Formats: sequence, structure tokens, C-alpha cells
Amino acid sequence: MMTDRVILVGTIVVAGVYLFATAQIPVLEIGDPLGPKAFPRLLGLGLLIAAGLLFAEMRKDRRAPVPGAARVGSHDWRHLWVIAGVIVWTGAYYAAFERLGYVVATAIYLFALMAWFNRGRWVTNALASVLFCLLSYAMFVKLDVNLPKGILPF
Repeated sequence: MMTDRVILVGTIVVAGVYLFATAQIPVLEIGDPLGPKAFPRLLGLGLLIAAGLLFAEMRKDRRAPVPGAARVGSHDWRHLWVIAGVIVWTGAYYAAFERLGYVVATAIYLFALMAWFNRGRWVTNALASVLFCLLSYAMFVKLDVNLPKGILPF
């Protein structure tokens, strides 16, 4: 589909610009041996990996028949409501981030999104959202990134 191609090219361009901007970050001779470039480079690499996965999916889907191909031109307003809901939910997440803290706010945010997009798998959604938050928080603490603690004591 054309939309997938646009997203693929956009992701590659954003990753390229992001990695170029990361290369412009000055390196200090003192401090952490990884320097300030490590995490941004990981994000740029993650973008390129995501683009590669999208490309692989596009190649796989090209061979498979498209279900509902007859309705290609139809407009489905439910998609717009889902996008608007995600935008509002993300705004609520930003508003509660400082007060609740990274772990609690992110776990609630991810769980709600996963409950909507991965319906019926409550245990899997809860485990994935909580484990992601705890492990990413531990990684950020290890990298000396200060995240809001919020209502939790750690």
C-alpha cells in the first residue's frame, strides 16, 4: 500500500536526520565513557530496525491477498475516533506524568492502550506493561537519567 511506503520512507528519513543530529552532539573528555550519544544512537538504531521490520512485512503482505480490497475507497470514521482517543489519552499521560511518576503513569498508559488494541489478554497486557516500566526505569537509573518518582518510594 502507498501508506506503508510513505511511512517507511518517512521513518528512514527521520532516522537519518536523527542520527546525523546525534553525531553533532559534542563529546566531553570528562564524565561517562559512553558520553551523551549512547542513548540517542540506540533510538536511531531502533528506528532503522523498525523500518526494516516494516519493509519485511510489506514484502510478505504483497504476496498475500488483501481482505476487504473492494472497500479501498470507503471512509471509516471509527479510525479517526481511535486516533483522537489515543491523542487524548497521551495528553492525560503527559499531564499525570510528574504527579504519578514514570513507573505508575507509564504502566497505566501502556496497559490501557494494550487493553484496547490487544483485547481479552488481561494478564499478558498487565505483565507486559508493568515489566516494561520496571525494566526501563532500572535502565534509566543505571544511565543516571532522573525520572519522576511520583507516588512510589523508590
